[in-house]
Amino acid sequence: MQLSDLRPAKNSTKRVKRVGRGHGCHVKTAGKGSKGQNSRSGGGKTPGFEGGQTPWYRRLPKFKGFRNPFKTVYTVVGLSALEECAEHKEITPDVLLKEGFVRNLNNPIKVLANGTIEKAVTVKLHKFSKTAQEAIEKAGGKIEVI
Repeated sequence: MQLSDLRPAKNSTKRVKRVGRGHGCHVKTAGKGSKGQNSRSGGGKTPGFEGGQTPWYRRLPKFKGFRNPFKTVYTVVGLSALEECAEHKEITPDVLLKEGFVRNLNNPIKVLANGTIEKAVTVKLHKFSKTAQEAIEKAGGKIEVI
């Protein structure tokens, strides 16, 4: 047996119907019927065509504006959260995570002046609002920016 002797199994292949190639080979309309959009060259509907209704990809709202990929997103913590953690004397991101005020430590933490603080604590976090910084220092605490 030679490589040139190999043939597909009987009836396993079918000849391609050559259409539109003259008489004796499916003449005139070449199997596309007569007239209409699909009988034309390049005819047919595009993917996403919705029968003349505005397609979903054109109905969606368009993106507008600029989005800064380098923007720093802070996790916000209020003074009331620091007041609840005051028994630790030194408040760090790990303490806030353990107490449940922060979900994860992926983002830097910023302290805002939501609530009040009465106890003197050392706060070691990433950023502070001016009002929060004044309130912590007024209560006798210290601030350290990490």
